[in-house]
Amino acid sequence: MTDAPSDAPKSQSGQAMWGGRFSEKPAELMQAINVSIGFDKRLAAQDLAGSRAHAAMLRKVGVLSSEDEAAIQQGLAAIGAEMDAGTFPFREEFEDIHMNVEARLRELIGPTAGRLHTARSRNDQVALDFRMWVREACERTHGQIQALQRALLAKAEQHADAVMPGFTHLQPAQPVTFGHHMMAYVEMFGRDASRFADARARMNESPLGAAALAGSPFPIDRHQTAQALGFDRPTANSLDSVADRDFALESLAAGSICAMHLSRLAEEIVIWMTPQFGFVRLSDAFTTGSSIMPQKKNPDAAELVRAKVGRLMGAFTQLSTVMKGLPLTYSKDMQEDKVPTFEAFDALELSLLAMAGMVADLQPNVENLAKAAGSGFSTATDLADWLVRELGLPFRDAHHVTGAAVKRAEQLGCDLPSLPLSELQALNPQITEKVYEVLTPEASVASRRSYGGTAPDQVRAQVRRWKEILG
Repeated sequence: MTDAPSDAPKSQSGQAMWGGRFSEKPAELMQAINVSIGFDKRLAAQDLAGSRAHAAMLRKVGVLSSEDEAAIQQGLAAIGAEMDAGTFPFREEFEDIHMNVEARLRELIGPTAGRLHTARSRNDQVALDFRMWVREACERTHGQIQALQRALLAKAEQHADAVMPGFTHLQPAQPVTFGHHMMAYVEMFGRDASRFADARARMNESPLGAAALAGSPFPIDRHQTAQALGFDRPTANSLDSVADRDFALESLAAGSICAMHLSRLAEEIVIWMTPQFGFVRLSDAFTTGSSIMPQKKNPDAAELVRAKVGRLMGAFTQLSTVMKGLPLTYSKDMQEDKVPTFEAFDALELSLLAMAGMVADLQPNVENLAKAAGSGFSTATDLADWLVRELGLPFRDAHHVTGAAVKRAEQLGCDLPSLPLSELQALNPQITEKVYEVLTPEASVASRRSYGGTAPDQVRAQVRRWKEILG
């Protein structure tokens, strides 16, 4: 999307907006690789908004007459109505959304349409449109993340007492609660939401008025157009204004991290739904069957969410690669910024909606969770802590005694709560029957009352905190 003069005569050759220097129309292959209207028509609403603000500013500073501005605004309104009705004639001969709008405006109001492009370029126009689109996408994504957080909060509050195994290395580590596990993802997605909010705040500067790359000799008011379009201020350097795609890269980076978090939760759902785990159930709404195996109930929604992270990371890498070697300012390479960004946000928004639906639908199997919570000698650390707290042993000595107790329990084929007191006293004669009060998963969980711990009262406290944050 390179600059074009605003007053080029209309033709049917495909050169209508920039053909003054050319005597022949582009080759078909040139047209095929150059045309972007197939995807940048998604910027139509932003393009119209920018044009309305630009026309109003040109009138205020005296570049446009009131009559010309009124005609332009009327024509833009008619174009907007056509787009809303699905009747706008998108045409490849006009290459992109900007030239399609301008060409249609000329058809509706005549040569006055050519005055709209005064003091701007397609370079700052596309920078504006794309920035506004990404800004809106960040806002939508932020809201969708919060909707997912609310679904997780509801599940956490409902199951704040449900004991389950906590894992490291995917091996039983210490008992936790299902509510605490859900709250871990609330925290993750909270950081994701803040990254999108930060990205939105950083991108909220208007490039409109930077023109092709050097600014404009007309007495334009960039602060007026920035304010009209919801920006905090205009960009401060005209070169950077048209060359920058950091706003898209930062948003894709935030999206990649968010998609990675979605993928981790999706992976856990997939694992938890296996018969070997049997931790959770999903209804028919978020599962599918097999064409050959009648018994199957597959967590396909979770698997597809798990895979979508590839699109987000791929989009970030793709755009980074496009931008990495470009000298200032604009190069046509930058036309490749939109498709990966559009597709990435489409994938992320669908994944967030699907995950929020799955979380709301998901039902934990509390009995299986509780049974698994005590497996793998998961309360061994509680035994070591008891030896330190009650007997005054140094933690490393307590760790050694506990390791020996686990080894003896393995030899006897029992778990720690079932290990006879005589066996424990053989390892340290000071151990008393009180030790069994800390060896159940429920007791272990209840004792973890430190801030951010897994004790049910701590889980409920965090639920309350996040409810206040989310409003």
